[in-house]
Amino acid sequence: MLTTYLPDSARLMADSLIRRTGLLTRVWTYENGVVWRGLEEVWRLTGDRRYLDQIREALETFVDDAGNIRSYDGETFNLDNICSGRQLLLMYHETGEARYRLAADRLREQLAHQPRTRDGGFWHKQIYPWQMWLDGLYMAEPFYLEYALLAGEGDDTLRDVARQFTLAWEHTLDPSTGLNRHAWDESRQQPWADKATGSAPHAWSRAMGWYLAGLADVLELFPREHPSREGLRMIFLRMAETLLSIREQGVWYQVADCPGRTGNYLESSGSCLIVYAILKAARLGDVPAAMGLAAQESFRAIQRQFVGRMQNGALFLGKCCAVGGLGGHPYRDGSFDYYISEPVVSWDPKGTGAYIQAACEMARAQG
Repeated sequence: MLTTYLPDSARLMADSLIRRTGLLTRVWTYENGVVWRGLEEVWRLTGDRRYLDQIREALETFVDDAGNIRSYDGETFNLDNICSGRQLLLMYHETGEARYRLAADRLREQLAHQPRTRDGGFWHKQIYPWQMWLDGLYMAEPFYLEYALLAGEGDDTLRDVARQFTLAWEHTLDPSTGLNRHAWDESRQQPWADKATGSAPHAWSRAMGWYLAGLADVLELFPREHPSREGLRMIFLRMAETLLSIREQGVWYQVADCPGRTGNYLESSGSCLIVYAILKAARLGDVPAAMGLAAQESFRAIQRQFVGRMQNGALFLGKCCAVGGLGGHPYRDGSFDYYISEPVVSWDPKGTGAYIQAACEMARAQG
């Protein structure tokens, strides 16, 4: 792992990933969206259009002239499939090509019919009825808000975006730790769900990272004068305070509410998402500057703990949980043993994309 701070790592990590993967064209997936967000940020940071072209060339393989998206199925009502929508809006803005707006319209149509809990929260997927997952706030809400602002949708949509974050926060909050559990089942029918609260058994660091990063992106877009914004900012502030207070060696455990438990480990992707979010919020003035300085310390710790350099000079992110979820086949019970049993890998696209975004915010903080 890196022994000294590397200031230009956003660009270096992006170049390393591009050399390894080429264009991301296999299937329409949220992992592409996380990487593309990273490349977009490097483009905005450096002005180098190679990174924008990488996104455009990949999207050209997915979107036809009628706005159909290859391998996307809106009938699954999967919030993960919304994540890459922000790059559709980016390409529409940059190229003016109608197909990207038409494709974005299809994702917005999914949200218009997305099943909801009784109090209005989006189900994470059709196959996970009555469930809100923290992951879904990153996947859907920044696109939902950005599309609404572009399309001139009314106040109801902005309030709905705020409602999604508020409901997920309230339903997953563990008052004994101040952390947020991975998910919530309104029906209490899932074996992983607490019969009294409906919440999942544990606070998974990447799930909290997804939520906080999605909220940072929404705070950047949300009109500052809107009455719902301050409530979102206070949720962010409270969550960030709690997460900064439980760091270990500057970063976060895979299972955040089980510090030091045998088998638990320091995990990279959740750490990158959390640091990205706090650095961005500090830049926007939504949290105290001291929090931004703490996040800078954590970014340096991420480099020490998780970032390696190969003999050819390529950077890579290690110690990333490959996947984490609840339910499904085989069944994932949300236990501590489940979370630490998932493979730990290097070169994971979503982890690397999160790192690139965090590195861009670190570069901005450093001036």
